[in-house]
Amino acid sequence: MSAIPFMLMASRGFRSRELQELHQEKPVIRTGPNTLSYGDVRAIKDIYGHNTKCIKDPSYVVTAGTHYHLADVVDKGDHARKRKVLSSAYALKNLETWEHKVSDKVEKVVAHFDKVCTAAPSAAVASGKVAPDPKDLTVDFRAWTNYFTLDAIADIGLSEKLGFLDQGSDVCIAERKDGSTYTVNLREALYPTARKQSLILWNYEWYPVLNKLVNVIPFFGRMQKSSDNWDNIVWRRSIERLRRYEAGEKLDDFFQALMEDKNGRANNLEWGDVVSEVNIMMNAGSVTTAIAIANVMYQLLRNPDCLAKLREEIDAVLDADDVVAPYDKVKHLPYLRACLDESLRIFPPTSHGLPRETPEEGMEILGQWVPGKTTVSMSAYVAHRDERAFPKADQYIPERWLGEEGKALQPYFVAFSAGARSCIGRNISYLEQTKILASLVHRYEFALPHPGWELKRLETMNLILGDMPVKVWRRQVPATD
Repeated sequence: MSAIPFMLMASRGFRSRELQELHQEKPVIRTGPNTLSYGDVRAIKDIYGHNTKCIKDPSYVVTAGTHYHLADVVDKGDHARKRKVLSSAYALKNLETWEHKVSDKVEKVVAHFDKVCTAAPSAAVASGKVAPDPKDLTVDFRAWTNYFTLDAIADIGLSEKLGFLDQGSDVCIAERKDGSTYTVNLREALYPTARKQSLILWNYEWYPVLNKLVNVIPFFGRMQKSSDNWDNIVWRRSIERLRRYEAGEKLDDFFQALMEDKNGRANNLEWGDVVSEVNIMMNAGSVTTAIAIANVMYQLLRNPDCLAKLREEIDAVLDADDVVAPYDKVKHLPYLRACLDESLRIFPPTSHGLPRETPEEGMEILGQWVPGKTTVSMSAYVAHRDERAFPKADQYIPERWLGEEGKALQPYFVAFSAGARSCIGRNISYLEQTKILASLVHRYEFALPHPGWELKRLETMNLILGDMPVKVWRRQVPATD
């Protein structure tokens, strides 16, 4: 068997949905000569749990650069040492001291939305039953979630003001290793690497050669150019922050935590390691959260009863004149968190199956023996639509996450992966998602282009979204007692 059918599945743009359909008949599917996909949520513990014998498979090695970032490290000991250095930077206590940086970005989103607000529509348009005037679709909500998360992570991570929210575009400076600079649209550079890998990565032995050969095809050549642009964007951000560090600036950000521990002692990371961590921070730290914010707004607009219930909860804790929701006021709102988690469940931003390799001696998964050195995975999209854990899995039902029922679902929730290799940045993602969603839902009303409108999706390693034009207008916020 070859991996070609799986590559063709990837080329159609939504591999995980096709896998989910296949898994309705078979809990385990062979997707390549030495590759298994699982469709039973009970496999999560065996493959990704804290006590798993699996390690990250060779795909992380063949796609890595000269230095591994935290997500690329395969050896468990190396991962533990690297995570220890980074954990203080990503700790919730540290992140909440950076809340003001997120608040600043929410204020900028609000400032723009206030400018492009349209007149309140008829009741039929407001209810989503009638399409708004196309001229009133003044915001691409998807683009502004990108600007928001990119500006936020650059400030939190590097104390850099990218200015995307101020300028309403993602034009920034990139710098080559020779010091020459040029301007580029960051979003155009952000996604093509993952798209290219999703199409050709399924033969690890041939990937390094294939990755170069396909560049003669214009489709792939453009992707490679975009990938080079991304590397130069990251290099520019890293080298500029290093100059400030070497000039003696002590800044409260992720980069400072990379360079020194909390007592001011040098971590002595190689420069390549630092740049690699900046790379994954700028990429994963912006892309997935932007997708999540757009997804949850889309789901709420398609489910007005859920939106009304959420508004009632938010209005009860925010003052009428609260422009930016303080995190202390909204971080423990159960329905708000349920709305976020249900959106992350139904369309996880990182949807594809994160590949793991069984140990040389083999192991059991779901009670069945799997030989050693076998690549195994479970797509988050597939896991989250397993009816054994999530009845009516295709429906947006935030209530499933409330109370004891919600706690019982946590072992099957893998939007941030699971176990020791779970996403180290989940706290910052929730901070950003919670603050901006509460702020926008409290202040504005939104409408999609028409009642049957659907958000387009393209799966690479992430589930990338298309444009999301919306009509926006101010709410009459009820006064609190």
